[in-house]
Amino acid sequence: MIPRLIARAEKTLALVPAALALFALRVALAVPFFRSGLTKWDGFLTLAPSQAYLFANEFKLHILGTAYDYPAPTAAAFLAGLGEIILPILLVLGLGTRFAALGILVMTAIIQLTIPSGWANFHLPWAAMALVLMHSGPGAFSIDRMLFARRDRLRSPQGVSA
Repeated sequence: MIPRLIARAEKTLALVPAALALFALRVALAVPFFRSGLTKWDGFLTLAPSQAYLFANEFKLHILGTAYDYPAPTAAAFLAGLGEIILPILLVLGLGTRFAALGILVMTAIIQLTIPSGWANFHLPWAAMALVLMHSGPGAFSIDRMLFARRDRLRSPQGVSA
């Protein structure tokens, strides 16, 4: 009786559409990066002075037990700020999702080198979410799906999808 109840519950849970799960995953990954990105700017493309200071004086890259200064710290801060705004927006929209997830994964790796103690609570889940999105794509609730579905219909003979 219990195994049947468990099997029934599993079948019911499997009814959650993958598109909904992937959309939720895109939003969950986007939120912390976007919120962090908002703190890096004093206006449109005006980097907050505190960010240039942090990248120049406080943040270090921890590689093989040695801490190194960021090369071009102002440029690194600017690029981090851009990435933390643009990539989450792309993720939520589902536009260029696999590439946006790759960008987030690269940023996560750099963040891991900067703050090694954050791997278990932050960096590992972020990397896992980015990898799932790179593998699975954005799901049906996305601009990518609309664009590619239209492209695929146009490429197939008589407009029939393959």
